[in-house]
Amino acid sequence: MKFNQLFLAAFHEPKKLAAFRLLPIGRVIRYAFLFILLMTLISFTRFSLGDADLFEATPELTEYSQTIGVLIYPMAFVSQFVIATFYVFVRISIFAAIGIWIGKAMGRRVEYRFIWRTTAIAITAPLLVTIFLDFFQFHETFSILFSSLIHIGYLSIALKYYPKAVK
Repeated sequence: MKFNQLFLAAFHEPKKLAAFRLLPIGRVIRYAFLFILLMTLISFTRFSLGDADLFEATPELTEYSQTIGVLIYPMAFVSQFVIATFYVFVRISIFAAIGIWIGKAMGRRVEYRFIWRTTAIAITAPLLVTIFLDFFQFHETFSILFSSLIHIGYLSIALKYYPKAVK
């Protein structure tokens, strides 16, 4: 399955979203890294254009940033990539754990590895909402809560299509 098919199905096909649990883990991780790259590029572009003034805190940091000059850009890109990777994978892992509880409450046969894959694909809409809200400078707590509710909603809808637990 191609990435654009995964992307479109992640929005409006909960049955396929549940079926994505059977995808190879490598494909799911590559899909997650596409969003990590997107987040990094947006963040880096905003940093490069001066939207995020990171060195206003102290005069020492301003002086240090002027000392290293253009080396700040590759360091900023790598730092933003690492932070985005950490954020996305921690978020997927936390919501997969929440998905285990939701799945058990729904009486579904759930395993963490399958929930993790479904959660990684279900993060599509919440990440796009987070990026969108970030452009309009919404309160960060509101943005995180709103995208978290969307993520749990997508995950809950997909869990309806998981097989029922054996009793």
